[in-house]
Amino acid sequence: MQQWSSRSLRHWHEFVNQEVCVTTRDRQRFEGRVFTVDPVSASVVLLSVQEGERPAVRVVLGHAVTDVQTLGTGSEESERQMKSVFLPERAQVLSEDELKARRESLRLWLEKNRVPVSEDGEVLRVAGALTISAPYRPGDCSSSNEIILARVQSLVQKHQAV
Repeated sequence: MQQWSSRSLRHWHEFVNQEVCVTTRDRQRFEGRVFTVDPVSASVVLLSVQEGERPAVRVVLGHAVTDVQTLGTGSEESERQMKSVFLPERAQVLSEDELKARRESLRLWLEKNRVPVSEDGEVLRVAGALTISAPYRPGDCSSSNEIILARVQSLVQKHQAV
C-alpha cells in the first residue's frame, strides 16, 4: 500500500470536503471534514463543527498519517460553511447582482444622510476624499483623512444594522 505522503495531488484532492477519519502512526484517530491537504507536507487540515460550538480546526501532519477513510461525502453547503470559517467575510463571494444591490442601497443611504456620494464604476466616491469598494462594508472604506474615514465608516456600519 502506498504511503499517504507519497500519493498524488489528484488523490489528495479527492478527499477535500469529505467527512473522513484520519489514522496516525501512533493509532490516534481524528474525524472531521477535509478543508485541504498541503501539497508539500501532505498534512491534512480537518474542520469539525459541533452544533452550537465554534468550529475546531486540526492539522494532522502528513508524515504521521497512515490511513484516511471516507465516512461521508460533502455538499456545496458543507463547502460553503467550511470556507466561511476560514475566509474573512469580505472575501466571501457575492454575485454581481448582490454587489450592485449593496452599492445602490449604500449610495441611497449616504444621500439620505446628506453625504455627497457618486458612483465611479464599482467604487463609491464620497466628497472626493474617500472611496468605498466592494463589498461595501466599513472595512472597505479608504481615505487619508481619518476624521472623514471614521464618520463614513460609522454611517456604513449603521446602514448594515438597518
